[in-house]
Amino acid sequence: MEKLIDIQHLSKSFGTHEVLKDINFSVDKGEVVCIIGSSGSGKSTLLRCINLLEKPSGGQIIYKGENILDNRHDICTYRTKLGMVFQQFNLFNNHNALSNCMVGQMKVLKRSREEAQRVAMKYLQVVGMEQYINAKPKQLSGGQKQRVAIARALSMEPDVMLFDEPTSALDPEMVGEVLKVMKKLAKSGLTMLVVTHEMGFAKEVSDRVVFMDKGVIAEEGPPEQIFNNPQQERTREFLNRT
Repeated sequence: MEKLIDIQHLSKSFGTHEVLKDINFSVDKGEVVCIIGSSGSGKSTLLRCINLLEKPSGGQIIYKGENILDNRHDICTYRTKLGMVFQQFNLFNNHNALSNCMVGQMKVLKRSREEAQRVAMKYLQVVGMEQYINAKPKQLSGGQKQRVAIARALSMEPDVMLFDEPTSALDPEMVGEVLKVMKKLAKSGLTMLVVTHEMGFAKEVSDRVVFMDKGVIAEEGPPEQIFNNPQQERTREFLNRT
């Protein structure tokens, strides 16, 4: 398997508070990895360190064989390889759905308007939002906004998609439509790293589940092991609570 991202001894502190402690794990091309754990365990911080929205305090992030934390690397170029889907959608409110999916392509990837539109339409179709291309975010439901946000990230044609609790801001009836799109993407062979509290999704879709607790990886393994036969007491406690 080709390792896309290899994280070695990653740490992150905010002042004296150590949020991530000596994190080691990797993501292979085509793999779906779900990160689970209680609030404050460091899951979202880990994701934000991977795409450098937060600067790690120590360690290495090896992307395609090179440490992107050494100063030679162009962070903007690296970020274009990672699609990011946030809890709060982060759509541009003054742009319609189509334009939301075109803007980054034209600005960052320097694609022509025609090409950007073609790619945007392709991914809006993938997420089932092609009939809403002229709608502004305020005209869309939460689930529809999140599907546009996924199409926007996909339009950059990244190597890895990062999802930071993509359903946590949604009403329960909208969660299903977003998870359905994510399941479809997982089946298509896309490399995905998903921070989630949707245990059913993690169980069904992931190749590997990482359980984080108090800033460390307490346990990781295939979903059937983590959910049916966890090795660590802390993992068992967490799963019993959820």
